[in-house]
Amino acid sequence: MSTRFIAKMEDVLAVYQRPYDEEYPMVCMDEKGKELQSQRVTWEGEIPKLGTEGIRQDYEYKREGSVNILLVCEPLKGWRRVTVSQDRTAHSLARQLRQLVDEDFPQAHKIILVSDNLNIHGIWSLYNEFTAVEARRIAEKIEWHYTPEHGSWLNMAELELSAMQRQCLNRRFADIHALEHECQSWATTRNHAQVKIKWQFANADARIRLHRLYPDIKDIS
Repeated sequence: MSTRFIAKMEDVLAVYQRPYDEEYPMVCMDEKGKELQSQRVTWEGEIPKLGTEGIRQDYEYKREGSVNILLVCEPLKGWRRVTVSQDRTAHSLARQLRQLVDEDFPQAHKIILVSDNLNIHGIWSLYNEFTAVEARRIAEKIEWHYTPEHGSWLNMAELELSAMQRQCLNRRFADIHALEHECQSWATTRNHAQVKIKWQFANADARIRLHRLYPDIKDIS
C-alpha cells in the first residue's frame, strides 16, 4: 500500500464523519454489470399430465446479453436510486449526474459525491454529453471524492449493491425489463423503510487497526 491509498482513504473517512446537512447531501455511487440469462426447460419422455412426474429442469441457460446497474444512495437519509441500462459510457454517466443535480437534489447547494476511480467517473464525462456551459453548471454542484484503488470497501454504495445482490439479483433474468422492475421494487421497498447505513470506521480507527499501512514517521514537533 502507498501513501496515495492512505490519503484517499482518510479523505473518504473524513467525509463520512460529516453531520447530515440537507444543503450538502453526501451521496455514494457505484456500478456493476449483470448478465441476462434465459433458462432452458427440457422434457423427459412424453409431455406429462398435470400432477405426474416427468418434468426435468435443465440448468443450462442462454446468454441474452448484459446490462449495467448504477446505484446512488444517501446513506444518512436512507434513500437510494437504481438505474438499469445497456451501456456504461461517459454519456450515460453525464445524464445520471444531471439527474442527481436537477431532480434528486435540486435544493442542494453542493452534492458531496463519493465513488471509485472508474475512468468515466469525473466531471470530464459531462463535457462528452453537454455544452461547456451546461457541463460547468452541473460540475459546480458536485464535490467529488474518490475511494483509493483496491479500496472499494470504503464506498457505502457497494454495501447497497451487496444487499441488492443478496435480496434481488441472485437469480436469472431473461431481459432488461424484468430486471429493471425487480430493481425498482427493491429500491422502493428499501426507501419506504428508510434503511440507513451507520458507518462506524473513522480515521482514528484506521490509524490503529491499519497502522502497518502508514509510514513510520517520527513526530518531532
